[in-house]
Order: sequence, then structure tokens, then C-alpha cells
Amino acid sequence: MPVEHYENFPVASLLLPRRLRQPIEAIYRFARGADDIADEGNASDTERLKGLARFAAELDRIESGQAPESPEFAELARVIGEWQLPIQLFRDLLDAFAQDVVKKRYADYAELLDYCRRSANPVGRLLLHLFDRASEGNLRRSDCICSALQLINFWQDIAIDWTKARIYLPQEDLARFGIDERQLAEGRCSPAWEKLLDFEINRTRQLMLAGAPLVHALPGRFGWEIRLTVQGGLRILERIGKARGDVFRHRPVLGPIDWLRMAGRAVFM
Repeated sequence: MPVEHYENFPVASLLLPRRLRQPIEAIYRFARGADDIADEGNASDTERLKGLARFAAELDRIESGQAPESPEFAELARVIGEWQLPIQLFRDLLDAFAQDVVKKRYADYAELLDYCRRSANPVGRLLLHLFDRASEGNLRRSDCICSALQLINFWQDIAIDWTKARIYLPQEDLARFGIDERQLAEGRCSPAWEKLLDFEINRTRQLMLAGAPLVHALPGRFGWEIRLTVQGGLRILERIGKARGDVFRHRPVLGPIDWLRMAGRAVFM
């Protein structure tokens, strides 16, 4: 289950305590592996759902104390047991990935956030459980950060998602700014498109900033890891805005200068 390209979150960074890198890697392998089943290759929808059902069956075995049928889940079973991780969070991830197979449009922002609740927020919550920081306030702020990161990834990958017949921009927002799907298909920017992206950028930035105080509740290097993660997301939003919303020809990515800027901003959070 490859983990290297799971973009939304840092994976086993050197900033993380050594003792937690292995359980974190096990969580990410599960998430990345399930996401790949839902999203990669040329499998049919039926085959994708069947693959995700296999993951769900393994979670059932782990929860009941049985050994997983597939050796690739043995490490995950050990991590869940040793760290007493809530297994429902893993099921939420599978539910979101299965939704990705069959659902290609989102009516409104609330519907999109519900997807983020299951596709992104569980990872942050699992990390908080690993660090024994899963208080109600911390979980709420983590959800804000993780949902914002998921939304940033959506705005960054509008063109890529279109090739997969997916539109994560809420339908009500497209209608509000007078954007139709033909404009996405043509990769055509316009003043209305720029206003739409500015609207999404500002809303996502506010969500990220609502979660940012979490960094002050996290210990040592983990706190610094999340500081950089927050600043990375905010920097991508800046790059989308600087490109005037043209994510069709200018997919925003972070370069060396961006990392220096993020590190400087992280110090003053």
C-alpha cells in the first residue's frame, strides 16, 4: 500500500518523534491504499467497491480480535491494538473513498464538508489519539485544519478531477457565480471564475485559521510539524490567488522559497 503521494498530510516527517513514525506510517498506508483502490487504475466501479469491502472486512476481523486474512493488515492490527485507536475512524475513511467511486457532484458546502469529515478529518483525529491529545477542543480544531487541507487539495486539482468526471466545487457556488461545466471542460478563466476561486480561497483560509490555534496544544516537534502543515496549506491558497484562479495551466506547488517563507511564518504562529 504505497504512501508517498498522499498529499494532504505529512508522512513520518523527521520532525515527528521516532517512536510514532511506525504507527503513523501504518495509518497512512491504510489510507493511501484504500484511496488508490477508489481512484487509481482502470478498474470498474464494482471492482473498486469490492476492493474497499475487503478493507472493511479486515477491519471487522481486527475489531473482533481475529488475525487479518491479508498479511499487509497485520501491522495495522498491531498498531490499533497497541495504541487503542478508534476503529470507526478507519471505517469513516473507507466510507468516504467508496463515496468517491459513485458520487461526482456536491450540491452545497455542507455536503462537501460532510465528505471532508470522513475523508480527511479521521487522519488528524488518529494523530491526536497517538499523541494523547484528543480533547474535544483539539479534535474540533484538528477537523478545521484537515477539512481545509482537503479543500485546498480540491481547488489545487480542479483540472485533474475534471478528467475523472469529478467536480468538488459546490453546485450552488457554480450557479451563484454563473459558471457552467462547459467552462471547466474548456479550462477557461474569466472574471466570474476568478471571483468564484477567490470566494473558495477566502472561505478555506478562514477554516484553516480557525484550526490553527491547535499548534499551541501540541507537544514539541509535533507542534512544529503541524505549524508547517498549516502554513503550507495557506501558501498554496496564496499561489492559487496569485495565478488569478488559473489552476488549469498553473497547478500551484511549493518550491524551496515557499518552504523558507513557511518556516519563517511558522515561528510567529
